[in-house]
Amino acid sequence: MSSFVTFIIGENPPTRLDKALARDVPEAAALSRTRLARLIVEGAVSLGGSVMTDPKARVAAGDEIVVTVPDPIASHIGPEDIALDIVHEDDALIVVNKPAGMVVHPAPGTPSGTLVNALMAHCGDALSGVGGVARPGIVHRIDKDTSGLLVVAKSDAAHQGLAAQFAAHTAARRYLALCYGIPDAGDPRLMGTRGVSAETGGIRITTALTRHRTDRQRQAVVFQGGRHAITHLRVLERFGGALALVECRLETGRTHQIRVHMSHTGHALVGDPVYGGRRKLARGVVSEAAHAGVEGFARQALHAATLGFVHPVSAAEMLFEVAMPADMADLLTQLRA
Repeated sequence: MSSFVTFIIGENPPTRLDKALARDVPEAAALSRTRLARLIVEGAVSLGGSVMTDPKARVAAGDEIVVTVPDPIASHIGPEDIALDIVHEDDALIVVNKPAGMVVHPAPGTPSGTLVNALMAHCGDALSGVGGVARPGIVHRIDKDTSGLLVVAKSDAAHQGLAAQFAAHTAARRYLALCYGIPDAGDPRLMGTRGVSAETGGIRITTALTRHRTDRQRQAVVFQGGRHAITHLRVLERFGGALALVECRLETGRTHQIRVHMSHTGHALVGDPVYGGRRKLARGVVSEAAHAGVEGFARQALHAATLGFVHPVSAAEMLFEVAMPADMADLLTQLRA
């Protein structure tokens, strides 16, 4: 069964139907610009009683709009009974602590066993029609082999509200990472690296990122074109002058951003199979046990430790923090010993 959203176009509207609808549709309807554009083409929008299928159709102040919103269709993604580490859950969203090794969303190479499959099973009928499909709304992602916090929307309204915060870079994201070398603002080589500058309490990395020219699975630093990317870096702990535990705060959130930026600075992450090159740790700078732990670390040593945002429905300030997973924590224990 469908529902109906009726409203009047306000004063001085955009001349195009799709833009006028995006501006004036009631917020409670939780219809995104993309969803509205699709509904227009599908013949679900009428103006003054006439069905409109052209997004460029002209509108005027005072026009009555009726949007027919069909019930959400079933997702093609199947639910799977996979355990979740749930940090917070309410009617609008769910915050999970994703383990390393879990893919966020099904893809041709990973059709099952993902976070979305697990969420489909966990949420059941509690999921609303995010984008017209009964499924969780993935607002942001973390890499398969990165552990830590992720927020997922359970409704269109929550999805729009969260997506707007991530797009505006107001969501707080703090990562912990173990890198080679010591990123020091007093290092002339590091400060001479393009895009790297000192800031109060640490280092700022400002570049653009785009797909690598020859390897489409990788990202590359560029300074013309690409997508703007900023990472704030601070050293928390040093190990033998050869390794550092660092805090990375994302101002933007691009694919592989921290991994690419750390590699760009010459301080690639321990265990990173894509951006770490063939970096090896010299013997004697840490204990033999720690050396073996570093050389044998099976993933990039990166953990999404803190996540903060404004709740998209209640407007409450939300802040979550989770401890490092056992593999990173054990490695740090060996290094400290």
